[in-house]
Amino acid sequence: MSALSTTAESSSDEHRQWLTLVERKKVLAIVHTTAYAKRLLDVLSLLEADFRLQVVFTTPPHVFGDEVPRFLQQLGSPILSWAEATRMTFDLAVAAGPRGVEQVQAPLITLPHGANYLKRLPGASDPGVAGLRRRDLLPGGKPPAAVVVPHHADLRELARHCPEALQLAHVVGDPAHDRITASLPRRAAYRRALGLAEGERLVLAVSTWGPHSFFGRFEMLLPRMVGELPSGRYRTAVLVHPNVWSGHGPWQVKAWLAWCGRLGVSVVPPEADWRSVLVAADYIVGDHGSVTLYGTLTGVPILLTGSPEPEINPSSPAATLAVTAPALSPAHPLPEQLDYAAAEYRPEEYAAIAARITSEPGRFHRNMRRLMYRLMGLGQPAHEPRALPLPEPPTLRTWLSDRGEASA
Repeated sequence: MSALSTTAESSSDEHRQWLTLVERKKVLAIVHTTAYAKRLLDVLSLLEADFRLQVVFTTPPHVFGDEVPRFLQQLGSPILSWAEATRMTFDLAVAAGPRGVEQVQAPLITLPHGANYLKRLPGASDPGVAGLRRRDLLPGGKPPAAVVVPHHADLRELARHCPEALQLAHVVGDPAHDRITASLPRRAAYRRALGLAEGERLVLAVSTWGPHSFFGRFEMLLPRMVGELPSGRYRTAVLVHPNVWSGHGPWQVKAWLAWCGRLGVSVVPPEADWRSVLVAADYIVGDHGSVTLYGTLTGVPILLTGSPEPEINPSSPAATLAVTAPALSPAHPLPEQLDYAAAEYRPEEYAAIAARITSEPGRFHRNMRRLMYRLMGLGQPAHEPRALPLPEPPTLRTWLSDRGEASA
């Protein structure tokens, strides 16, 4: 038996004598990938300072899960093996992905790990919209205690894709949306922290994962960004989905991008909080992933590197963004295209797209905490939960490296 299972489960006098707080409600965070971990950390922050609770983490098998234990260990998080977690009973469990969660003995809350439900999976064995398939909503055929969705419009999608999940649904909101919007007034502070000079423009290159992502074309597009954007006027940072790092391995991704640091391009590591960098950007060059959609909250021009129609949910705001934002052209200089995107930018069009991310703007923390405490049978702490502004990022020089090692 591991030290953690001793702490979380054992009731023998031999083990309990070492504990300081006993008879706590036990909350299990089910973390499949680094992207899921980041989403769950916003959720778990709602349980801070409550001495009635003990939170533990577990890492189920997942194709993109190799880096999760290291990520959690850096946080100082207690980690249960999946085998131990499935033998125990918890008072609450939260998960941002469906794989294996039916094996957990606890009232389970499932929630999406990205913005809205953007992606279709046309080549999968079970095609459909990721997050809205029956296997996603009723993992293993077992209904969770609650299905969290960000927007009231998602209820129509649930009714169409999996009617059984409709009665389990709670429109709660989107934590990344709320943290980003709460942080917009701190944009100047984030830019100073990143080391941007006055008048210097930050171009953020954003990629999701998969064959049709921006990263699949990096070797053609990224050199253009470096070669065509004059230094002193522009700085470039690269943000790649954690699944790319996990799928190919950190060593390989660093090797592919080793030249970036030598040419002045900062590569944001997968464990970093990308949201403050997004808020600080002057231009976003991205694909059909969640981060590009969250970019509609920041009020800056967006250039799309591609919009693969088979992979985009036609009912999602990503589909509207695909016909609103200008597309990156191979035939024209990049500075001219950035200027064009800025000249053609219409705030009201992007605000309408951003409004479709959540119908509960600013209320995720309040709604989610109420749901969690109700399922645990506890009264909520007597203070208002709020979306706090994001902490300041490190300087871009921290991520300006050769093979991913931080520069001095």
